[in-house]
Amino acid sequence: MSTIKRCYYDSLEIERSADDAGLKSAFRKLAMKWHPDKNPGDPAAEVKFKEIAEAYEILKDGDKRAAYDRYGHAAFEQGNGGGGAGFGTGFASSFSDIFEDLFGMAGQRGGRGGGGGRERGADLRYNMEITLEEAFAGKTAQIEIPVAVTCEACSGTGAKAGTKPKTCSTCGGAGRVRQAQGFFTLERTCPSCQGRGQMIEDACKSCDGAGRVERERTLSVNIPQGVEDGTRIRLSNEGEAGTRGGPAGDLYIFLSLASHDLFQRDGADLHCRVPISMVTASLGGEFEVPTIEGGRAKVKVPAGTQSARRFRVASKGMPVLRSRQMGDMYVQVVVETPQNLTRKQQELLAEFDKLSSGATQPEAAGFFTKVKDFFGARAG
Repeated sequence: MSTIKRCYYDSLEIERSADDAGLKSAFRKLAMKWHPDKNPGDPAAEVKFKEIAEAYEILKDGDKRAAYDRYGHAAFEQGNGGGGAGFGTGFASSFSDIFEDLFGMAGQRGGRGGGGGRERGADLRYNMEITLEEAFAGKTAQIEIPVAVTCEACSGTGAKAGTKPKTCSTCGGAGRVRQAQGFFTLERTCPSCQGRGQMIEDACKSCDGAGRVERERTLSVNIPQGVEDGTRIRLSNEGEAGTRGGPAGDLYIFLSLASHDLFQRDGADLHCRVPISMVTASLGGEFEVPTIEGGRAKVKVPAGTQSARRFRVASKGMPVLRSRQMGDMYVQVVVETPQNLTRKQQELLAEFDKLSSGATQPEAAGFFTKVKDFFGARAG
């Protein structure tokens, strides 16, 4: 007596108009619910899982789906396309991406062995603070870092001198073991060797079988001109040594710029504030400012200069990283109000104030005219 099969669309609980994304999403949801690992000892769950897996295998293939939409289950009977009740060795492979996401396990896929226990070493981070002058000129710095290096006594194998690691008997050196789960096979990390594929019977005493030891190492770091705060420099293979002779990780140097007494940096440009006297601002004049490379630059102040005005000194900023271009320096003047005046100075300023008019202080005159009009309008 033949078994009546459910409609594949009903099995996956989707409409016939569902697209590929909807199809895959529905299968993920149901596979998570009915997978044998989620329902141990429940034969009904395994039957249900086979049902939805069969439906997905057919509908995910455009040609098979078209045939099913036209002929139903009959399209795959009598050898017309297969794929119905049976699942071959390629089944787990075809769904491995989904099983990997759902359960964190790989199906029957090759090339996932432990690699003979060779593991890449960890990457390291080193924080370095430099001055603005060092960022301008560039420098070669010497740093000392504690790092795991390959053990010389065992050459990184982890085994005592004169011996060698032996192939793990549990996984045969693959680093993973296979386990039958219902109708397909899954792979897991070997519990005996933790995925290394090898076992050490007589460990090296210098490194306790790790294949690496801690050492202080001095490295030379080249800091190019124009580096900015947060720049990262990568030194390949200068991180921790790998286990069992595996490749070393990388060392990352993270640069931070110390604050400067005179300059503030904005990309390749520099900014500084310079106080000037009320007289210089009124009559005009000039002054000198230091530059980042150690020189000096003259800044001319025209008569009537207001506080906060900026003056640009071309090409006196920072070098642009990996370029011949230079930024600019911007000098902002701040007019300083006189303090601690003598009686004579007070008298002179008072006399000056009597002689002042709207022409000498146009901004103040304009402002107070607006204030007068404002109050006049309110009174009216």
